[in-house]
Amino acid sequence: MTYRNPSSEELLEIAEINDIPLNEGEIDDYAELVADTLDLLERVQEIPEPRFDPHDIAYPERRNVHRPARADNPHNVWITKAHVDGADDGPLAGKTVGLKDNIALAGVEMTNGSQLLEGYVPEIDATIVTRLLDAGATITGKLNMESFAFSGSSDTSDFGTVTNPRAPEYIAGGSSSGSGAAVAAGEVDIAIGGDQGGSIRIPSSCCGIVGIKPTTGLVPYTGIFPIDSTLDHTGPMAETVTEVAEALDVMAGADGLDPRQPAALDTDPYTDALVDDVEGTTIAVLKEGFDREESDPEVNATVRDAISTLESLGAETVEVSVPRHLDSLALWIAIAGYGGVQMLKQGGTGSLLDGWYDTGLAKTYDKFRRSQGRDFPDTVKATWLTIAYLDREYQGSALYGKCQNITLAMREAYDEVLDEADVIAMPTVPIKPLEIDPDLSRVERISRSLVTSLNTAPFDLTHHPAISVPCGTAGGRPVGLMFVGERFDEMSILQAAYTYQQHTDWEAP
Repeated sequence: MTYRNPSSEELLEIAEINDIPLNEGEIDDYAELVADTLDLLERVQEIPEPRFDPHDIAYPERRNVHRPARADNPHNVWITKAHVDGADDGPLAGKTVGLKDNIALAGVEMTNGSQLLEGYVPEIDATIVTRLLDAGATITGKLNMESFAFSGSSDTSDFGTVTNPRAPEYIAGGSSSGSGAAVAAGEVDIAIGGDQGGSIRIPSSCCGIVGIKPTTGLVPYTGIFPIDSTLDHTGPMAETVTEVAEALDVMAGADGLDPRQPAALDTDPYTDALVDDVEGTTIAVLKEGFDREESDPEVNATVRDAISTLESLGAETVEVSVPRHLDSLALWIAIAGYGGVQMLKQGGTGSLLDGWYDTGLAKTYDKFRRSQGRDFPDTVKATWLTIAYLDREYQGSALYGKCQNITLAMREAYDEVLDEADVIAMPTVPIKPLEIDPDLSRVERISRSLVTSLNTAPFDLTHHPAISVPCGTAGGRPVGLMFVGERFDEMSILQAAYTYQQHTDWEAP
């Protein structure tokens, strides 16, 4: 590529937009300096781009790739169906897996739930895709999701509303809406979701399945469309804690490419946590997880009954309070909003990260964004306008930094609780799944879904692992019980969830 030098008029316009005033006596000097810099940058275009693990496609055959007919997709869980066979043997042999459609599967379109990215076909497999296939799984397609993963509902995808198999008139939860509904409908054994504000745990709760958000960095995010590197998580969803642990065993561990992962990362054999025993386990029951203004009394009662079941099995419970928990939604909106907008401005991959960058995605996304910006979802456009205004008038970067600093203090508060307890418990979602309503206004649709993340978003901010397990119903709709553990202590939350699941039938009247 040969860069065209900007005209003096273009430089003046660029300078004005970026608050760099130039006078007429300066413009010729800066035009010369910019031209010299562009000459140097042309050398970068001549250097061949190195290939890394995501380009090495171990299972290249992708069969029967197609958009399913609505008759074959009753809950609208699929965007694209496909068939990719993994290894002949392994811990996931015989298991079918669906991928949230922000996860790269080479040769298969990836939309991120948005028509803006229609036609983008990645050339790579995400790290977790290779690991799942190495473990013997069969990948059966790409699952519907909320547009750009910016909603906790299930009615904002450009590919239509995902309906809840266990409560068809109500939302499946988002943003991993297709992932939750696909498992609940029996379409796949395991679904892979993404979680920046609760997007694995919310649909798990709404659809009556199990979903885990691992500790930040435990599972590599390489090859997955991000929002903010301090919030990005991916993890498994399934009917049972056993299947979730089996998938986590396969997915966890460093890949050397994802800067979200710590330099020294140890994993555990997560299936070893599948022990039916909570004798002596201390469960901290978080007051603020129940006593929110928005909390539904039926949901609270259902979750407290579930905790009582664990008490009857030998667990000790203690009531605790973390007042900062109530501030988490405002903190999350600032961090996800500011960080997400910067990431979208920077080619959909972000910057300042010491790791591998998906330049194929960056080029495609940038091209589509400039020509089809009107196709961003309402949630993204509202956030982008807010952040642009804050940046112009109130130093948005300082607000982002302040929220990250408050988050550090909030992390310490949860850590103090977990110094004395094994897990923290609360409702995954403090309300019943919302009713699907096609007549909602834009404002109503966006505003109401924020409530779903009140208990989940805090732990994306603080990086603690959290799991949702179904524990009953309220008003005929599934309710989830969430366990939170110390960072990198997935074992404790898996054991608590597993023990609970062994002793209950949450769908029983």
